[in-house]
This record gives sequence, C-alpha cells and structure tokens, in this order.
Amino acid sequence: MRKKKTIKFPFKLANLRNLSLRRLRLFRKFPTQSAVRFLYRFLLATLVVTFAFRFIPIPYSSYMLEQKVSHILSGDFTYQTRYDWVSLEDISWQMQLAVIAAEDQNFPEHYGFDFTAIKRAFLHNQKSNRIRGASTISQQTAKNLYLWHGQSWLRKAIEVPATLMLETLWSKKRILEVYLNIAEFGEGIYGVEAASRFYFKKPAKNLSQNEAALLAATLPNPLIYKANAPSAYTKRRQLWIQRQMEQLGKSYLETLN
Repeated sequence: MRKKKTIKFPFKLANLRNLSLRRLRLFRKFPTQSAVRFLYRFLLATLVVTFAFRFIPIPYSSYMLEQKVSHILSGDFTYQTRYDWVSLEDISWQMQLAVIAAEDQNFPEHYGFDFTAIKRAFLHNQKSNRIRGASTISQQTAKNLYLWHGQSWLRKAIEVPATLMLETLWSKKRILEVYLNIAEFGEGIYGVEAASRFYFKKPAKNLSQNEAALLAATLPNPLIYKANAPSAYTKRRQLWIQRQMEQLGKSYLETLN
C-alpha cells in the first residue's frame, strides 16, 4: 500500500495568521498616518504663508475660493466676488470697534481663544435652541483665510494651530486688519471696503457708527441677516452693538498692539 505524500508549505498556518494580522494592523494605521502627514505638511506650508502675509495684502482667501468653486460646480456662472483690500488706516475706527464689540470684546487680552466665552456658550447652548458661538476674531480669521466651512474634527484640529500661528506671527492690529478685509458681508461681498461701497456708496474710512454697527450685526450669518434689508433681530443687534461701542470707547482700540 502506497504511503500518502505530505505536502509541506513554507509557512505554518500560525505564521500566515500572524502575517494577516500584521497586514490588517498596517492598513488600519495607514489612514491615520496619511492624516498626520497631511496635517504636518499643511501646517508647515501655513507657517510660511502666514509669515509672508504678515507684510503683504491678502490676495484671496480659501473661503472666497470655496464659494466661487461651489457656485461654478452648481452651474451658477453669474456669481461675482467683490473684494477690495484696504489698510487698517483706511477703515473707520467705528468699524474697527464695532466688530470687536459684536464678536470679541476680549480680543486685546486673549491669545486666540476666549475660554470664558466658550464656557458661557456651552452653558447657553444646553438650555437654548438658538446656538451661540464662541469663536474669537483670531479663530474666524484663521478659518476664513485657510480653512473650509463646516463641522469636522479635522477642520477643528487644523484651526487650533492655525489660530496660534496668527497670534504668534501677527500683531492684534494685523489680525483685525485681515479679518475686516476677508469677512463676508453678503453674497459674494468680502471685506468692509467692498461692503461699504455696495451698501452705502462710500469708502470704509467714512463709515459712521450707525453704519458700522449695522454691518457688524450681520456677521453671524450675512446671507440671512442682510444689511440692505435688516430684520427686526438685526436692528436690535445693531442697537446693542452701538451701546457696547459707547461703553468701550475709541480708546479701547489703543490697547491693540
């Protein structure tokens, strides 16, 4: 009777199982490693660009580009971007004070993040259906300049170091200057110069307290709260901002470095 030949495999079954497990762990790590590499390269590029933008006008922001591309992809080729860069000296002090009064009254004091405001917003949002944000002017500048809009952990992860870069490499006046130039004030309207000429037919350096407060009142969502057709809520917010401006006073701007 012939003996059955046994075929020997170069690997034992246990070795194959271990190899499969190692490969599985490798594939699981790959997306994380890719995200880390992307984050590292993005932050390095942002560091270089941020240092350059300390001295030169901002030609375009990522949010402007996002909106332009979004309209083109949706078939809207009529979308127009209105954007005119001006220096801080060519923006009325009332407008400068209005956005600080409306958005970030601790702007001269914090280092990019207002933890007191974050705590207040968290407690408020637990009790109210109207969501209150706690983003500082520095955070909003970083988001509008470099990031995309929307809620994701990746965007939040990038926003923190990007904000710290602005606070480290720029002065408070520079952050305010860039914010006022790239903030959205309506459909395709970016910056106070474009907004002032569109809504009031005058340059931003001639904006009055009332006009500045109205523009600042639209900032939570300028596509809903319109400067040329203010709702009752927008008008109430405008009056509140004017009262805050009077309490802070023009001298408050002197605390900016």
